[in-house]
Amino acid sequence: MNSHLLNEDVLEDNGLRTRAPRPTTVEETGLSLHFLAELFVKHINDAGLLTLKQIMQRVALSGPVIENIVSFLRKEVLIEVHSRGFEQRELYYGLTQRGRDYAVDAFAKSGYVGPAPVPIELYREVVAAQSVHNYTVTRDHFCRAFSKISLKSEIKEQLGPALNSGRAIFIYGPAGTGKTYITQKMMALFDDSCLIPYSLEIDGSVVSLFDPLIHHPVEELKTNPNLRLNDDYDARFVLCERPVVITGGELGMEMLEVSFNGVLKEYQAPLQLKANNGIFIIDDMGRQRATPMEIFNRWIVPLEEHKDYLTLSAGKHVQTPFDQVVVFSSNINPLDLADEAFLRRIGYKVYFGFLEPNHYEQIWRQECAERNIPFDPELLHYALYQLHGTKGVALRPCHPRDLLGMAWDRFQYQGGEGQLQPEHLDWAWDSYFVSLDEQQQMTER
Repeated sequence: MNSHLLNEDVLEDNGLRTRAPRPTTVEETGLSLHFLAELFVKHINDAGLLTLKQIMQRVALSGPVIENIVSFLRKEVLIEVHSRGFEQRELYYGLTQRGRDYAVDAFAKSGYVGPAPVPIELYREVVAAQSVHNYTVTRDHFCRAFSKISLKSEIKEQLGPALNSGRAIFIYGPAGTGKTYITQKMMALFDDSCLIPYSLEIDGSVVSLFDPLIHHPVEELKTNPNLRLNDDYDARFVLCERPVVITGGELGMEMLEVSFNGVLKEYQAPLQLKANNGIFIIDDMGRQRATPMEIFNRWIVPLEEHKDYLTLSAGKHVQTPFDQVVVFSSNINPLDLADEAFLRRIGYKVYFGFLEPNHYEQIWRQECAERNIPFDPELLHYALYQLHGTKGVALRPCHPRDLLGMAWDRFQYQGGEGQLQPEHLDWAWDSYFVSLDEQQQMTER
């Protein structure tokens, strides 16, 4: 991803000021004074004592908003001023007994203690303004992003328009043909940033959304988190690279719904909400804990209408944006996973087949370069025609990496003198593939 400098030019270029302007009053936050007061006392209860600056950093709101809420809390005798010696000029705020009781009631409603949440209405607007579908992928852009990757031209000509379509993409083909590798590289085509909220406020409930495993702040925020308080966009958002969510066999239907921790009294956003403005990849489709039809039926409406409907534990229903490039990847025939009616809704099906010798050679050369293995055309010829050819094994993108890697392991184990020989490849081949003779013997036993 490109590095983004948090300066005047970037703020203007990304439209952050207009996309999510920083609120300067309680009303502009979209949250009630009572809601914010409860959040404040939970923070103070958690820390013991806090200065105004510390409160501002914790709740990600501007000074004027903080002062208004602190004024309300003091008026209601929920907080009081504490002194920490004459040399420390900043005022510290702590809870009164009434404030501690107020905090207990607030925690009984919600255990969330973090930056002030973003109202769902504002979130919908921000997601629409930075939609991943507003980004246009051109042939030149695609070729530059995949310049170091060997990929058939016909696949490029399918994937490029598919990314611009706003529709889901189904990538399928035999195992080991590069489906997972290519889908994970597709995010390199989207080299801009987007705003991700820490959490959402939905009818008084807070749903945590920001996930450090998925949402990666731009470089400057990683090294100096306080920068978010010095810019004019809403600090309740984090400026991040566009998210990539990848899930495989572990995917269950519960991961596509809002989860609630009854002990902590906290809501957690589902995967598709965390993937908004980015890419959602379901790898190894057909091998999930949830059945393909359960997943497809769950997403019929979101894929067509670009909006989702979630339910909170209290029975509240809410409409949320569904703005992402959805990629299904499988080595199972799509017709064995879903009926034709649903597959028509997906739109783009891209087949990843076996390699031609020239593409195999390109990958072989790349692997040699990455491993600092001298390229030997005779060794490549041996692999193509003596091993693959005589044994009838189709060429897959994973083979050069795996065979060279294992041959190199053997070479180093033997002392690493000279260069790779056909015998090293023979050993790698026998270690990599299941012997048909041994397989037959095991069956007979």
